[in-house]
Amino acid sequence: MKNPGKSTRLAVLNLVGLCKRALGDLTPHLNQFIKKKGGGLQVIDPVVPAVTCSAQATYLTGKKPNEHGIVGNGWYDRTLNEHHFWKQSNRLVVGEKVWEIIRKERPHFRTANLFWWFNMYSSADFSITPRPLYRSDGLKTFDIHAHPLNIRDEVKKDLGNFPFSSFWGPRAGLPSSEWIAQSAKWLEKRESPDLSLVYLPHLDYDLQRYGPNSPQAERAIQELDILVGDLLSFYESRDVKVVILSEYGLTQAKRVSYPNRALRKMGWLNIKNELGLEYLDCGGSDAFALTDHQIAHIYLNRKDEAFKRQVRQEMERLDGVSKVLSETERNAYGLDHDRAGDLILLAEEDTWFAYYHWLDDSLAPDFARCIDVHRKYGYDPAELYLDPSIAFPMLKVGGKLLAKKLGFRIFMDLIPLDPTLVRGTHGIRPQDPLDWPIIFGHSVHPSTEPLPATKVHGYLLKALEFGQR
Repeated sequence: MKNPGKSTRLAVLNLVGLCKRALGDLTPHLNQFIKKKGGGLQVIDPVVPAVTCSAQATYLTGKKPNEHGIVGNGWYDRTLNEHHFWKQSNRLVVGEKVWEIIRKERPHFRTANLFWWFNMYSSADFSITPRPLYRSDGLKTFDIHAHPLNIRDEVKKDLGNFPFSSFWGPRAGLPSSEWIAQSAKWLEKRESPDLSLVYLPHLDYDLQRYGPNSPQAERAIQELDILVGDLLSFYESRDVKVVILSEYGLTQAKRVSYPNRALRKMGWLNIKNELGLEYLDCGGSDAFALTDHQIAHIYLNRKDEAFKRQVRQEMERLDGVSKVLSETERNAYGLDHDRAGDLILLAEEDTWFAYYHWLDDSLAPDFARCIDVHRKYGYDPAELYLDPSIAFPMLKVGGKLLAKKLGFRIFMDLIPLDPTLVRGTHGIRPQDPLDWPIIFGHSVHPSTEPLPATKVHGYLLKALEFGQR
């Protein structure tokens, strides 16, 4: 049953990396939309960590990380003694989502999730999300997952394959956002959902690669404005209301901090020598870090309080660390959850945390020079670059892709081991609210006071007229 009655239908466009500072001469379509909706926008006081998985979980549940359980893009499972990054099961997120609450009042309410995270096996009626196939021969085939499953083949038939290389890696850019926008239109024409969640990521890439004040960032902002302008016209033509929001803003990155190297020098890491390379043995280490942009979770396998105090003191002395959270501080930030580190590092605004545990690049683990978002002990924005030391990088890429097509197992060791290349970062609450995330559009009435991230949930319910009929 499609959209019974005349309830408001809503599209929520998640423009990753957009903040008030980015709006201006480069964003005429967004400016016009803001003016049309009353001329104002609402600044959001970001959740910490201000990263994709935590922010989205907070927006959709109205809860802090210690309640919904998403303490970052990754965490350490203390039972399995394994680290996890970029997992996709929606069952990891505790708490009722916006659409689940509305369904209690409107049983026929239907939701489409286009690339928002934790998008697999949720209660959403329709979903499309990136999902590679990891083959038994070691090769990786890029694909998407969809629900119902049949729409995967149908959307690819109509739109072509999702440009996975544009979603992450050195070629990440506009084509990924364009394909997602087209898939949102495709699903709207086909199913007319009551709520469409649309994730447009590409602005984030050049903000990290080149910095938020770079010419490349300006071009990406213009591209985003044109793309969103087209989507706004499309949704208006179908009487779909629109709310635009973002997860975080980015600030200029000038320094890199290495928690694992500091822990190693104190003798607290357990390093495995495998095939002449060094791997981190998390379960066997007294203390280790999982890094996530400007947040680092420090997990302790030695549980005595004296050791914890010693680790804290060492981390407080680490260059680029602004604050170390423990116990009551973790609670104040809404991060007192079993998935979180025993200690949590917050970076200085111009600093981000690299996961590197090796002291000699020739001993770096094999995945360090690859795009490998699951095995690395932290988020690695260096994956946005091709190694500048490679003389003819595209020739090397072409050769490897040819070998892959011929059925050979390949090693895509193209990523630099130089984290100083990264120019933009996020994760903490920036000092200037101009760099905070924003929300504007249908039913959003701005206040001069920042909106807590947990209150975005209520704004979305209000925009869908929940409880008003």
